[in-house]
Amino acid sequence: MRIKKEDKVKVLLGKDRGKEGKVEFVLGKEKRVFVGGVNLYKRHVRKQGTIDGGIIDIPKSLDISNVALICPNCNKPTRVGFKLEGNEKVRICKKCGKEIKTNAKA
Repeated sequence: MRIKKEDKVKVLLGKDRGKEGKVEFVLGKEKRVFVGGVNLYKRHVRKQGTIDGGIIDIPKSLDISNVALICPNCNKPTRVGFKLEGNEKVRICKKCGKEIKTNAKA
């Protein structure tokens, strides 16, 4: 996967175009990502037991092709490339060519 959890991304298409946020989690097989504070929809919920009713915000996933990774080195939206360093495959920024460090805990 080119985009991982905790990466900062920019939304390229959709109602939230131009917004930035961190990836909360990735659905690998469906190729979808959940970005914090982006792509929120309203849901009317009825009162059930101790849970209050009302209108709540529900986050929905975005297609992975509709977001671009923001490089932590050059702070620009970029594509992700890969390079072999020894026996490890590392992600690199296509604009500045520097390595993209992964913040996610595996």
